[in-house]
Amino acid sequence: MNRSNHTQHDRSIGADFLHLDPADAPHGGLTDWLTDRIRTAITDGDLPRGSVLPATRTLAADLGVSRGVITEVYRRLAEDGHVRGQGRAGTVVMTGSATSLPHPHRPDPTAPRPLFHPTPGPEVFDHLRRAQAHLDLSPGAPDLAAFPRAAWLSAERSVLTDTSATELGYGDPRGTPALRSAVADWLTRTRGIRAHPDQVVIVAGTAQALALIARTLGEEGVDTVAVEDPGSLGVRQHLNHAGLRTPPVPVDEQGLDVDALRATGARAVLTTPAHQFPTGVVLSGDRRRALTRWAREGGLVIEDDYDAEHRYDRPPVPALASVVPDRVCYTGSVSKLLAPALRLGWTVAPPHLHDALVEGKRFSDLGNATLPQLTLARLMASGALERHLRVLRARHRRRRDTMIEALRAHLPGARVHGAAAGLHLTLTLDTPVPDTDLAALALERGVKTHPLTWHRQRSGPAGLVLGYAGRPETAIREGVAVLGAVVTDLAR
Repeated sequence: MNRSNHTQHDRSIGADFLHLDPADAPHGGLTDWLTDRIRTAITDGDLPRGSVLPATRTLAADLGVSRGVITEVYRRLAEDGHVRGQGRAGTVVMTGSATSLPHPHRPDPTAPRPLFHPTPGPEVFDHLRRAQAHLDLSPGAPDLAAFPRAAWLSAERSVLTDTSATELGYGDPRGTPALRSAVADWLTRTRGIRAHPDQVVIVAGTAQALALIARTLGEEGVDTVAVEDPGSLGVRQHLNHAGLRTPPVPVDEQGLDVDALRATGARAVLTTPAHQFPTGVVLSGDRRRALTRWAREGGLVIEDDYDAEHRYDRPPVPALASVVPDRVCYTGSVSKLLAPALRLGWTVAPPHLHDALVEGKRFSDLGNATLPQLTLARLMASGALERHLRVLRARHRRRRDTMIEALRAHLPGARVHGAAAGLHLTLTLDTPVPDTDLAALALERGVKTHPLTWHRQRSGPAGLVLGYAGRPETAIREGVAVLGAVVTDLAR
């Protein structure tokens, strides 16, 4: 039954839900008005299918009306078929679109490039992740199914038990002391870097580290960071987005060509010396000494140590930051150790850059979320992370061996690079067909991969970059068989 609104208006405070205010209802027509407002929200898509309406008691209290009014409104909507009561699940919207946001029309001038365009746009990795495929052999992640859920949950429970209320407030933008200490210890033991916890800055993955470094260099007047070629497209995109030029420096079987670096005139270079992406070569001793001399003469090295822990057939290679810490900005993360979804990484910068990086982090996000930091610190301090790494190494080695065997069987003419370490293999192929066409046809047949062209600025042999860490052996064999058939078909 409809009620007069006069007394209700006096005590109504309104509802956040659809910004309903009974003062807007016509005199004597509150029930009709509320029913119409909610029905319109459903048909317009503001309340998509599957939305749960507020409990009748809650909405009545928010609006300052009797619960009977809201019950009557929901009854009418149910009779129309717009909603259905589902017990403890509440009153659920049953009609309308499953999403409230229509897909905007994208005009032709700003239309995205084809997925496998030779010079892909910044959205390319998002589009590739969303692309449907039966087998994903794209590089970039460890075996995510092996994530140590039990160990993480145990560490998380301990953190929640031990963390005081005051620790749930705003923290140090550099990161929690516990994680900075754990990272400093980890870098000393595994990478030969003797860093004090105060030198460590916790970041949201290597991507944020690069953004902070780029901003800091820009403030110092640096507008160019040389990069390896071939080298990571994603890294280059981050630097370009920050306004930095990225001239290519050739990579050969000894790693970065330091003479070519000098010729660019760049004051900074980004390199992956322990396991170059994507070729997998290790920076040779002569090149390490040459790069060290260049740095001591005033250059800055940004060391992306993205997967140095994953090695199989060679001894560990110490980080460059262990040799010239005052001229190296070191970055690492748990994306290749645990999962990219954690968005946890670190950077250790030279003293003259440290304060500026901390300031950039402060004004970027006030620091990473505290609870995941404390959980990771507990995982590292307990030895669980090292145990997990040993499990991953054994599993990844088996999958690498499987991929190499499959490549010998299905692509015997391909040259395999970077097999001694890492999470991927790079192939170079003698084919007149562009590798972007190979990757596009492979995707049509259900297999994702990266064309080597994506990671080049200069011309070079066609190739593919194949990740093996995240897929079981049967999937690897099947995916490589598809790639072999694609190459055979295109060669006809």
